[in-house]
Amino acid sequence: MFPVGDGALLFKEYKKPSEVDGAALTGLVDFRQALSATDRERLDELAAWPLCRVVHGGRPVGFLMRRAPSRMTWMNSAGNRRLLEMQFLLRAAKPGWRQVVQPLPEQRKDLALACADAVAWFHSAGLVVGDISHANTLWSLAPSPSVHFLDCDGFRQAGRNPILPQAATPDWNDPLAASTDATVDTDAYKTALMVVRILSQDAYVQPQDTPSFVTGCLDDRRETAVRALFAQAKGERGTRPRPAEWRVALSERGVIKLAAVAPRRRPAIDRSMFEVVRDRKPIRLPRPGG
Repeated sequence: MFPVGDGALLFKEYKKPSEVDGAALTGLVDFRQALSATDRERLDELAAWPLCRVVHGGRPVGFLMRRAPSRMTWMNSAGNRRLLEMQFLLRAAKPGWRQVVQPLPEQRKDLALACADAVAWFHSAGLVVGDISHANTLWSLAPSPSVHFLDCDGFRQAGRNPILPQAATPDWNDPLAASTDATVDTDAYKTALMVVRILSQDAYVQPQDTPSFVTGCLDDRRETAVRALFAQAKGERGTRPRPAEWRVALSERGVIKLAAVAPRRRPAIDRSMFEVVRDRKPIRLPRPGG
């Protein structure tokens, strides 16, 4: 990764350009350019997206992207800026990163929700994330809890080839899929891991486990809903909770079941009105010139 110009942009260079699917990379660049201004702004908030290809000798060798927002960084004791990776949320604080401000329980819940909302937005735009993990997701509490995805050349448009063979992060793989698979279903499984690992501050909890949540993150209703969705994530492919379902589980109110509304009674029809014999007389029109 190399800074370009004033450092606002970064150049990501591929180690093995011969393995790059140039059409797939072009597709991601074109995808952003085709978005509306509002959606493009949303994408830029959520991800360090490929802005343009860098080509050498007619072959793509990398791409330019924006540097992660400064609010997604922290300063260590040596005065160096570091990325605020998701791993700092999933483990107990250590002396080496005591400068990282840990979220309050309510903020932790909002960060989990921000992750699920981001994946839901990507899916609605026809994208598959693929490698969802602590290693390529940043977070911030300012001005409000938010997340930012890195390594976005690992994304793919639904039904299209990836730019490179799918990357995988240990302890984040879907047990029912090959590590090279990337679908909305594997995304759903990994989103469940991300949400519950944030809420429990546990980097290794799995859907077959019983998570212990950080005190104050969830009330009884939310905890019940989250546990149900997390258990559902261990089910067969196609049955995992969709990313958008986590918003219902983590919102202030769950799903409110309403009684079925009885259809309105139609007014009685007076059929005698259709049986009246009308005396229709011919209409005499004036002749032309007459």
